Amino acid sequence: MSEILGEVQASLWFLSRNKANGAHSTSSGQGYRNRTDEILFIDARNEGHLINRRTKELSHEDILKIAETYHAWRGAENGRDRSLRKYEDIKGFCNSASIERVKELDYVLTPGRYVGLPDDEDDFDFNERFTSLKAEFEAQLKEEAKLNKVILENLKKVKLV
Repeated sequence: MSEILGEVQASLWFLSRNKANGAHSTSSGQGYRNRTDEILFIDARNEGHLINRRTKELSHEDILKIAETYHAWRGAENGRDRSLRKYEDIKGFCNSASIERVKELDYVLTPGRYVGLPDDEDDFDFNERFTSLKAEFEAQLKEEAKLNKVILENLKKVKLV
């Protein structure tokens, strides 16, 4: 009996009560950027590794990536977080969506709806792959014909009493 491994989910979304600039003061007196009417969605399905069929474990690097994304999104304009990278949406990983966008999607909070699919930058060449698979299949058909012939010859040798 074969078992099918289900998809492991790791979905996060961040909201703050006080999103307006200046709501949280930093040591320099400047607040974080205005995040009014924004929700940060993180879809971490592709992060971490499976430790068993149902449990995915995030590495230290995965946790740092998520934390740095959150801090960049929160972004202090002139405060203690200025060394952090500037926040940007990453297809397949994170998206800062407006409340209006969430409303358009009937308040469904599944991060995948907002972050989309990652941009796959592989060098997949369909013609090359198809030609390779076709040649492999044709070789298998020849092998099948040869094996069927051997089986039929061996069956003729079997004597029934």
